[in-house]
Amino acid sequence: MSDTQTLIENRPPSVATLFLERVAATPDAEAYRYPVPSSSGEGPDEWKSLSWAQAAERVYAIAAGLIELGVQPEERVALASSTRVEWILSDLGILCAGAATTTVYPQTNAEESAFILSDSDSRVLIAEDAAQLAKAREKRAELPGLTHVVVIDPKGVEAAADEPEGWVLTLAELEVRGAAYLEKNPDLIKKKVSAITADQLATLIYTSGTTGRPKGVRLPQDNWSYMAKAIAATGLVAADDVQYLWLPLAHVFGKVLTSGQIEVGHVTAVDGRIDKIIENLPVVQPTYMAAVPRIFEKVYNGVAAKARAGGPAKYKIFQWASEVAREYAKVTQDNFRRTGTASAPFGLSAKHKIADALVYSKLREAFGGRLRACVSGSVALAPEIGYFFSGAGIHILEGYGLTESSAASFVNPGEAYRTGTVGKPLPGCEVRIAEDGEILLRGPGIMEGYHGLPEKTAEVLEPDGWFHTGDIGELSPDGYLKITDRKKDLFKTSGGKYIAPTEIEGQFKAVCPYTSNIVVLGADRNFCSALIALDEAAILGWAAENGLGGKSYAEVVAAPETVELIDGYVQKMNEGLQRWQTIKKFKLLPRDLDVEHGELTPSLKLKRPVVEREYQHLIEEMYAGAREA
Repeated sequence: MSDTQTLIENRPPSVATLFLERVAATPDAEAYRYPVPSSSGEGPDEWKSLSWAQAAERVYAIAAGLIELGVQPEERVALASSTRVEWILSDLGILCAGAATTTVYPQTNAEESAFILSDSDSRVLIAEDAAQLAKAREKRAELPGLTHVVVIDPKGVEAAADEPEGWVLTLAELEVRGAAYLEKNPDLIKKKVSAITADQLATLIYTSGTTGRPKGVRLPQDNWSYMAKAIAATGLVAADDVQYLWLPLAHVFGKVLTSGQIEVGHVTAVDGRIDKIIENLPVVQPTYMAAVPRIFEKVYNGVAAKARAGGPAKYKIFQWASEVAREYAKVTQDNFRRTGTASAPFGLSAKHKIADALVYSKLREAFGGRLRACVSGSVALAPEIGYFFSGAGIHILEGYGLTESSAASFVNPGEAYRTGTVGKPLPGCEVRIAEDGEILLRGPGIMEGYHGLPEKTAEVLEPDGWFHTGDIGELSPDGYLKITDRKKDLFKTSGGKYIAPTEIEGQFKAVCPYTSNIVVLGADRNFCSALIALDEAAILGWAAENGLGGKSYAEVVAAPETVELIDGYVQKMNEGLQRWQTIKKFKLLPRDLDVEHGELTPSLKLKRPVVEREYQHLIEEMYAGAREA
């Protein structure tokens, strides 16, 4: 048996066990960094740290506090908060109490929040602030099982006359109560954690489906213990790493990163404020970071816009450097695949060195200057954007997984990464491709099933453990997986041609630096069309330079000059497509797609049916009396 197999097969039953082991092994090492507003209230945030021992003190107090409130093993405690250090401490507190976490996105409205709390039968809600508390108060009559709400940030929270005394308490109060309870029961946490079994429920994550109510994915304790060991076994992260964690922790991608960190023992800097990413990167100076493709697209668009604003000469240099980066990445990756050395011909290396001094080095500095690799997941990264960053020395390791597979099923293997693929399976994960091209997975990361929905579980989970992902893909002879599309997103034109919309959408994002989102359409139609949303900052910058300054986003996208600009990029993309794939018509949307309007999931996946319903009138305009050219 290999060392990797031993590591994974001899895993403990829970992440709570791993956490106790980590605290015992490196109590004084730094565990978490988190921002607090400066004492003057002005200027940049101050970053503070918690050692593993300090984190444990708070985690154990939260666990004991929940036990004192009457929370029993496997009972659900919901967490409705943005990404912050208290989210991690609370989640670990829930797990150390033997209970299970129900994750709730902070953007979720009161009605859906109430559904999740009710469906999961959550006993306690840990709410970030007054806004999250207000949702629970609004629906309190529908939640008889909810015995307490614990508020992390009590600012603006006032007692309500119509609710039971003690129904609301602060996280600080819970920790004080828990610490007092621990004084009387010093072995409480050790006993609770040692009683946890591998098959006990640890987490309920509700998938934000494109239609109907979300489904609760049941992830037992063993899923996270396996994930922690499997991530460590990849060798992609080390004890001296600094991770910058901003992803939503209510999402499985963010959550799995907390498990891997506990096993490896590196530092994690936690701040979920997306508008602070650019400001935080040079301060945190991470060595690795996970992100979704939209972040890389925004960075790419921002760099392109900045170069364009610098005048024609500067923009020409950027365009040249971009092509050099892509060529360099493709050549070096191909050479590494064939020879094990990431080499490039002398001429290309010389051009790359000049481009590095002019463009790439500044880009790396913007990421903090120490970034060894980024992990990208949730949705596909456009390969041309991946090659650009690769050539610029920012190595994006694409990975793949679902909520139902505890997030991490595949990841690119370090230096041997291949842009456009999601890499190889994690140790312990099995994969096969069904006859229709669907990716099937089996292994210790697969969910137990959907909460209270045995029929839905049976639709995707076979009795022998194979899980149907709903994604279409292909495996290379040496085990690299390429995702080609979502099974349900593939469509056929009226001419009988199959179209993979995400492939076309990815190509357009790489060609057009003004794109934010694009939805390719054409099911049962005689040609393909697209709805395109532009990146507000990028297009308003262009507008200011082209006689449209001072106009709103909606006015700019409606202007004939803007339509002509985007049409040029559509035609450029079409040159590289098969005739039946080409975009014959498009409409620019009056605003960007977003989470608030329900067009994107909180992890920024496109909800195609919602977009199509919302903009049905524009779709009909494109196809009214149309004939294929």
